[in-house]
Amino acid sequence: QVQLVESGGGLVQPGGSLRLSCAASGTILRIMGWFRQTPGNQRQLVATMTREGSARYVNSVKGRFTISRDNAKNTVYLQMNSLKPEDTAVYYCYGQNDDTDYWGQGTQVTVSS
Repeated sequence: QVQLVESGGGLVQPGGSLRLSCAASGTILRIMGWFRQTPGNQRQLVATMTREGSARYVNSVKGRFTISRDNAKNTVYLQMNSLKPEDTAVYYCYGQNDDTDYWGQGTQVTVSS
């Protein structure tokens, strides 16, 4: 059973930075990444990265967020720079292997002055 444990959320002022981390137990996941969700809305893809290092981003975060992986530690990171109030959401770690999806418990990111 794969478990994903996130850390690194919090409150930051507009223009600030945060780094999210997510450690996975068990096997190395083929895809790892991050989604986010605001109240009343569907969970939205933020960024994903394959085991081989191919990254994908939603347009609204390109140039501001950077996803990275450490396969030896089975950990994925999301470096978030130039944060905006509209980035406020619960961020969920995501993993996929053999057509099975895994989710973390979520971590709150709030961007506010």
